[in-house]
Amino acid sequence: MEVPKNAINIEGYWTWMGSDGIARTKVKPDSEITLEQAIENGKAVTSLFIDKKFPILIDSRGIRSMTREAREQFSLNGRESKTSAFGIIIKSPLSRVLGNFFMGVNKPTVPTRLFDNEDDAIQWLKNYV
Repeated sequence: MEVPKNAINIEGYWTWMGSDGIARTKVKPDSEITLEQAIENGKAVTSLFIDKKFPILIDSRGIRSMTREAREQFSLNGRESKTSAFGIIIKSPLSRVLGNFFMGVNKPTVPTRLFDNEDDAIQWLKNYV
């Protein structure tokens, strides 16, 4: 996933809205995501909101680790969100196991799926624009 020049550049992430109505966030290489970074990225995503909820494509392939508090923050449980779905790109079979565990424990409140490639994720997310 190529990061455009107008992306919001924060610690751990680049975040932007695509011309297709799908927001994107890309984890920076070797990031260790904390609660503070998760909150900051949530604010960046929310800043993309104009008048209706939107899906978001999350490229998690650069992640090294994520704290339990950050995972809970991303689950959206107990709080309002401007997003309608999460499509998460993963990099390995181990990432799939960990991602499925995350979704089982934290139960995101919007439709969420794991993908091995960007094209499949975008096709699925178009159903939530």
